[in-house]
Amino acid sequence: MTQLQLNKSSLAREMGQLKTYERFLPSLDLKRQQLVAEKAKAVIAIAEMEAKVAELAAKVGRDVPMLGNTGVDLHGLVRLTDYQLGTENVVGTQLPILEKIQVAVRPYSPMTKPHWVDDVARLLHDMLEARLRVQVARQRVEVLSKAVDVITQRLNLFDKVLIPNARANIKKIRVYLSDAEMASVVRSKISKRKRAAA
Repeated sequence: MTQLQLNKSSLAREMGQLKTYERFLPSLDLKRQQLVAEKAKAVIAIAEMEAKVAELAAKVGRDVPMLGNTGVDLHGLVRLTDYQLGTENVVGTQLPILEKIQVAVRPYSPMTKPHWVDDVARLLHDMLEARLRVQVARQRVEVLSKAVDVITQRLNLFDKVLIPNARANIKKIRVYLSDAEMASVVRSKISKRKRAAA
């Protein structure tokens, strides 16, 4: 760290830096507030999606009790074949978003399988999609949490370190310059008296 120079140019530099810091502080705070709000929305979205998954699981148990029949092979009936994640810019933070999802239903003959297999395939399709959406929503919350931490650190750096240091430096320089000016006035008065006395 360089030593603080106690002169007028250093005072002007410190005052300029303080002005810059104070100008950026409100925008950093606003960004932090927006990120916190987005994180809260994402947490609510996860809760809603998890409720949907639980509702689908309850619906499977309620509407399709025939799944207990081990004589009907349903293994691999529905599987996730592909999905595509994109990104969404929210307050300068790149968040994952589910753009495309492909779920394949294994072909089966309606003559060899019971009629309720169609309902099971549809419900399993919905369940896979809902679970994938929950995973993406959790990733969004994770990214938002990191972004909130980073912006909070920056905000604290400006608010608790840079701005107080700049103010302290300005005060120190002003006191030094004031003392130097007063010492100069005192010296000139003393020399004036000596000249007058001589």
